[in-house]
Amino acid sequence: VQLQASGGGLVQAGGSLRLSCAVSGRTFSAYAMSWFRQAPGKEREFVAAISRTGGRTYYVEAVKGRFTISRDNAKNTVSLQMNSLKPEDTAVYYCAADNRRPLGGTATTTYDYWGQGTLVTVSS
Repeated sequence: VQLQASGGGLVQAGGSLRLSCAVSGRTFSAYAMSWFRQAPGKEREFVAAISRTGGRTYYVEAVKGRFTISRDNAKNTVSLQMNSLKPEDTAVYYCAADNRRPLGGTATTTYDYWGQGTLVTVSS
């Protein structure tokens, strides 16, 4: 299974970006998908999760109401729409896949596959 994240870039505070993660290698709908991020000098942290069917989602409190995770099982992609971006959202963003549970958790250790990361920089 390979995950390829894209869509990062430099944006001003208050702006928007849309991240995408393309998944190849096995049946995409078998995986619960999540996004994590890692800021410089900090540990990787959970951002958002979506269930295998897309029917359930949840978010870390810091991004609720600003970020939206979605998936397209026909196109084997998961996306993260990020609005009202803040400088504290600056990080490398990673997509991750969990093939053991219908909805992934917040711990990095529960994920089986990871993308390479895409850098998001929000300027003030």
